[in-house]
Amino acid sequence: MNSKFNFENILFLDIETVPETENFSDLSELKKELFTKKTEYQRKDDFTAEEFYNRAGIWAEFGKIVCISVGYFIDFETENRKFRVTSFYGNEVSILKEFKTLLDNHFNKQQHVLCGHNGKEFDFPFIARRMIINQIELPSKLNLFGKKPWEIPHLDTMEMWKFGDYKHFTSLKLLTEILGIPSPKDDIDGSEVGEVFYKEKNIKRIVTYCEKDTIAVAQLLLRFNNKPLLKELEIIHV
Repeated sequence: MNSKFNFENILFLDIETVPETENFSDLSELKKELFTKKTEYQRKDDFTAEEFYNRAGIWAEFGKIVCISVGYFIDFETENRKFRVTSFYGNEVSILKEFKTLLDNHFNKQQHVLCGHNGKEFDFPFIARRMIINQIELPSKLNLFGKKPWEIPHLDTMEMWKFGDYKHFTSLKLLTEILGIPSPKDDIDGSEVGEVFYKEKNIKRIVTYCEKDTIAVAQLLLRFNNKPLLKELEIIHV
């Protein structure tokens, strides 16, 4: 693909989201009505809005972020190559502010880009929308108002795999399997995050899952560019 990538300028990331409240009944009457209308097309006659509420985390208007995991390379072209992974989790406002501080202080130059799997359709806009909802000023890397497509500092491994086929969706799990990358999906999947958060109250399990996805995204970009995959000893959790 593009062998001219400077991998040290890329911030890899993944987010985990859940419904904004544990139960549909916890929503205001207006929010219930709005969710019912928003999901009418997807639900059809198969589910009630309440039965469908466990999927609310896919919409920024009805969900919230419980974890953002990021990773970046240091000493990429040397024998001491390392990939540092860290996570922001807990209260959503704190998560978003800490992530914004990272972007503003360390990934704010023109050469810096963000990279996710389906990031352009999900992760990046979800973060931006939740920042606006929580009255947090957008960092430059997420403020796309008025920017032309070639000015947007985002990479998307799923978009790369499409090769121009806009109808093609390929999951991270499938890509890692066919490309010989250790699978990140060895514990929970996205549909279970809400239950782990609200029922088990096990945020550490979610963080581990999120960090594995972030590492997998970096592995994909390495594989796309015929670079050596990360070894366990090269990954540093901070």
